Amino acid sequence: MILERIDVPADVKNLSRPELDQLAAEIREQLISVCSRNGGHLAPNLGVVELTLALHRVLDLPTDRLVWDVSHQTYVHKMLTGRRDRFHTIRKGGGLSGFAMRSESKYDPFGAGHASTGVSSALGMATARDLTHQKHKVVAVLGDGALTGGLAYEALNNAGQLKTNFIVILNDNEMSIAPNVGSIASYLSVLRSKPIFNAAREATKDVLDHIPFGGTARKALSSAEVGAIRFIAPSEKAAVIFEELGFRYMGPLDGHNIDVLIDALETALNIEGPVLIHVRTIKGKGYVAAESDSRTFHGCGPFEIENGTIEKKPGARPTFSDVFGDAMNVVAERDPRVIGITAAMPDGTKLSKFAKRFPERYFDVGIAEAHAVCFAAGAATAGLRPVCAIYSTFLQRAYDQVVHDVVVQGLPVVFCMDRAGFVGDDGPTHMGLYDIAYLRTLPNMTIMAPRDEDELLPMLEHALSLNAPVAIRYPRGSTAGSHQEPHAPIAQGRAEILRRGTGTAVLALGNTVETALDAYDLLPEDRPRPTIISARFAKPLDEPLLIELAAGHERFLTLEEHSLAGGFGSAVAEFVSDHGLGTSIERIGVPNVLVQHDSQPKQRAQFGLSAESLAARLAIRTESKV
Repeated sequence: MILERIDVPADVKNLSRPELDQLAAEIREQLISVCSRNGGHLAPNLGVVELTLALHRVLDLPTDRLVWDVSHQTYVHKMLTGRRDRFHTIRKGGGLSGFAMRSESKYDPFGAGHASTGVSSALGMATARDLTHQKHKVVAVLGDGALTGGLAYEALNNAGQLKTNFIVILNDNEMSIAPNVGSIASYLSVLRSKPIFNAAREATKDVLDHIPFGGTARKALSSAEVGAIRFIAPSEKAAVIFEELGFRYMGPLDGHNIDVLIDALETALNIEGPVLIHVRTIKGKGYVAAESDSRTFHGCGPFEIENGTIEKKPGARPTFSDVFGDAMNVVAERDPRVIGITAAMPDGTKLSKFAKRFPERYFDVGIAEAHAVCFAAGAATAGLRPVCAIYSTFLQRAYDQVVHDVVVQGLPVVFCMDRAGFVGDDGPTHMGLYDIAYLRTLPNMTIMAPRDEDELLPMLEHALSLNAPVAIRYPRGSTAGSHQEPHAPIAQGRAEILRRGTGTAVLALGNTVETALDAYDLLPEDRPRPTIISARFAKPLDEPLLIELAAGHERFLTLEEHSLAGGFGSAVAEFVSDHGLGTSIERIGVPNVLVQHDSQPKQRAQFGLSAESLAARLAIRTESKV
C-alpha cells in the first residue's frame, strides 16, 4: 500500500502522479473502514481527500502553517502526518482526537471545534510571521458553512486591510451539516454558475497573463466558468465580494482534480496579498451511502459498510433531543407565538421535527449563534415566544447577546441547551460543562435540568409560562429509564424529594438524579439510607427546602454533570455559607480540567458520577444524625 509509506508530508512530494491517485483511493478505503467501527465525521473527510493531498504536496509542513476551520475534516491530514498507525484509535479514549489539537501533533498549529475561526487564526499567524521576519506560508481551509458565521467576515475584512500574504481555501460543498442557508449560500450558488465580464474579470485576466500557471490550472481558470463572477445584485457589473474585501479570487475549481489544485496552490503562493481559492467538492465523495445522505454521514455512529445502515442499539430509548423535538410541537400547537430557532443544527437538536410541522415558525440562521440569540431577543420584544435550540458548547459563542440583549432587557427567550454535560467522543471543545457557571450569575435567569426525558416537556411548558429568560439543560443521549416514577408538577424554584433518609442529603441535578437513585438501590441493607433530592433548578435554588434539610442532615452531597467551579454545587455551598447553616458539603462533578474524548459512561466514572462510585462513597460515610 502507498499509504503505509507515508510517515510525513514530505513523503507525499516524492510520489508519482499515478501513485497520488492510488493513495487517494487507499485513504478513502481507510476512512470508511475506521469510521464504520468508530463512528465519526465521515462525509466531510471523504470530500477533502484530493485537497488534503494537494496541500501536503505543495506546502512545506510543519514549517508552513495549515489551519483547518472546525477541524473535523482533518482525518486525512492526520493519516499523512505521522498518525497513520494510530488512526484506528480516532475518537476512542486515549486515542486520536476527532479534531485538530496542538497537543497532539506539531502539524496541528491551531486547534478548533467551532466554525468560522480559521481565517482569524491564520491571519494572526501570518501577521506574527511578518513581524518576526520569517518567510513561511500560511493557509486556512474553511467550509462554505463557516461563511454563515460573522467571525469569518470580521477576519476577511481585517485581512483585506492588512494585505498580508496568506491563502484562504473555501471548500464549497453546499453543506454545513444540513444544507447551508441564507444569502451567502445563494451567492455561492451564483458564483458557481454565472460568469460576467467586468473590471474584476479583467483583473483576473491580468493575473493569468503575468503569473506562471501550470497548464491544467491555466485552462481551468481561463474558462468562462471561473474568474470574476456576479454577486447577487441588480447590476451586471457587481464584483466578486471577495475581491471587494481585498482578496485575489481564484475559482471555482474542481476540488477533486489534484492537478488543478496543485497548480492553483503553487500559483497562489506567488501572489502578493491575501488570496481566496474557491474549490468545489462533493461531501461523502467515493462512498455512495455518504454521497447520497451526507447529512447522516456528516457525523455518524458505527455503520455497515455494505449498505450504510447506521447501527442502533436494540431497545434504545428516545433521546432527550428526540423528546425535545416532540415537545416543541406540543407547545407550538397550543401557542401560536412559539417560534423555533437553530444555528445550523436542525438534525442534532431535532428541531427538524418542528420545521416539518411549523415551517413558517422555524428559523435556521446558519452557524451564527450570536445572531440567533439577538434575533430571538428582537422577536421577543414583539410578542413572540422564541425557543433557541443550541448546544451548550455553542451557546458560549453568544454570551454577550445572552447578557446584553436578553437578560438586561428581561426578555422571555428560552434556551434549550442540548449536549449539556459529557458529550463523549467529540472531546473538550464540545463538552457542555460550563453553562450553569456562565448563566447563573445573570439576574432573573432561571436554569432548569430534567432528571429524565419525561420531565422535559413540563419544564418547557413552565419556561414558556415565565415572562423572563430561561435555560433548560439536558444531556446527549438518554437515561437508562431505570426509575419510572411520576413527577410532581413543576413549580418555580422548587425541588422534588424522591427518597427520605437520614445523615446525608443527596442533591442531584438533571440526569445525575438517576445516578443517585441507582446508588441508593445499591447500598448494603445495614447502611442508613440518604435523602435523595431532584433539584430541578440550578437557579433559583429551593431555599426553604435547603434550610429544612440542613436541620435534619449532617451533610449535603451535590451531584452535577458540570464543572465544580461555579456550578450547582457551588450555588448550594454559597447558600449554606451565606446563611450560616453549618452543614458540611461534598460536591461531586468535574474538577478544573479539560475532559478528553471517551465514552460518556467512562467519563462519568472518571469523575465519580457512576452509581457504583456514589454508592461506595455513601456506604462509607453516610451516618444518621443523632
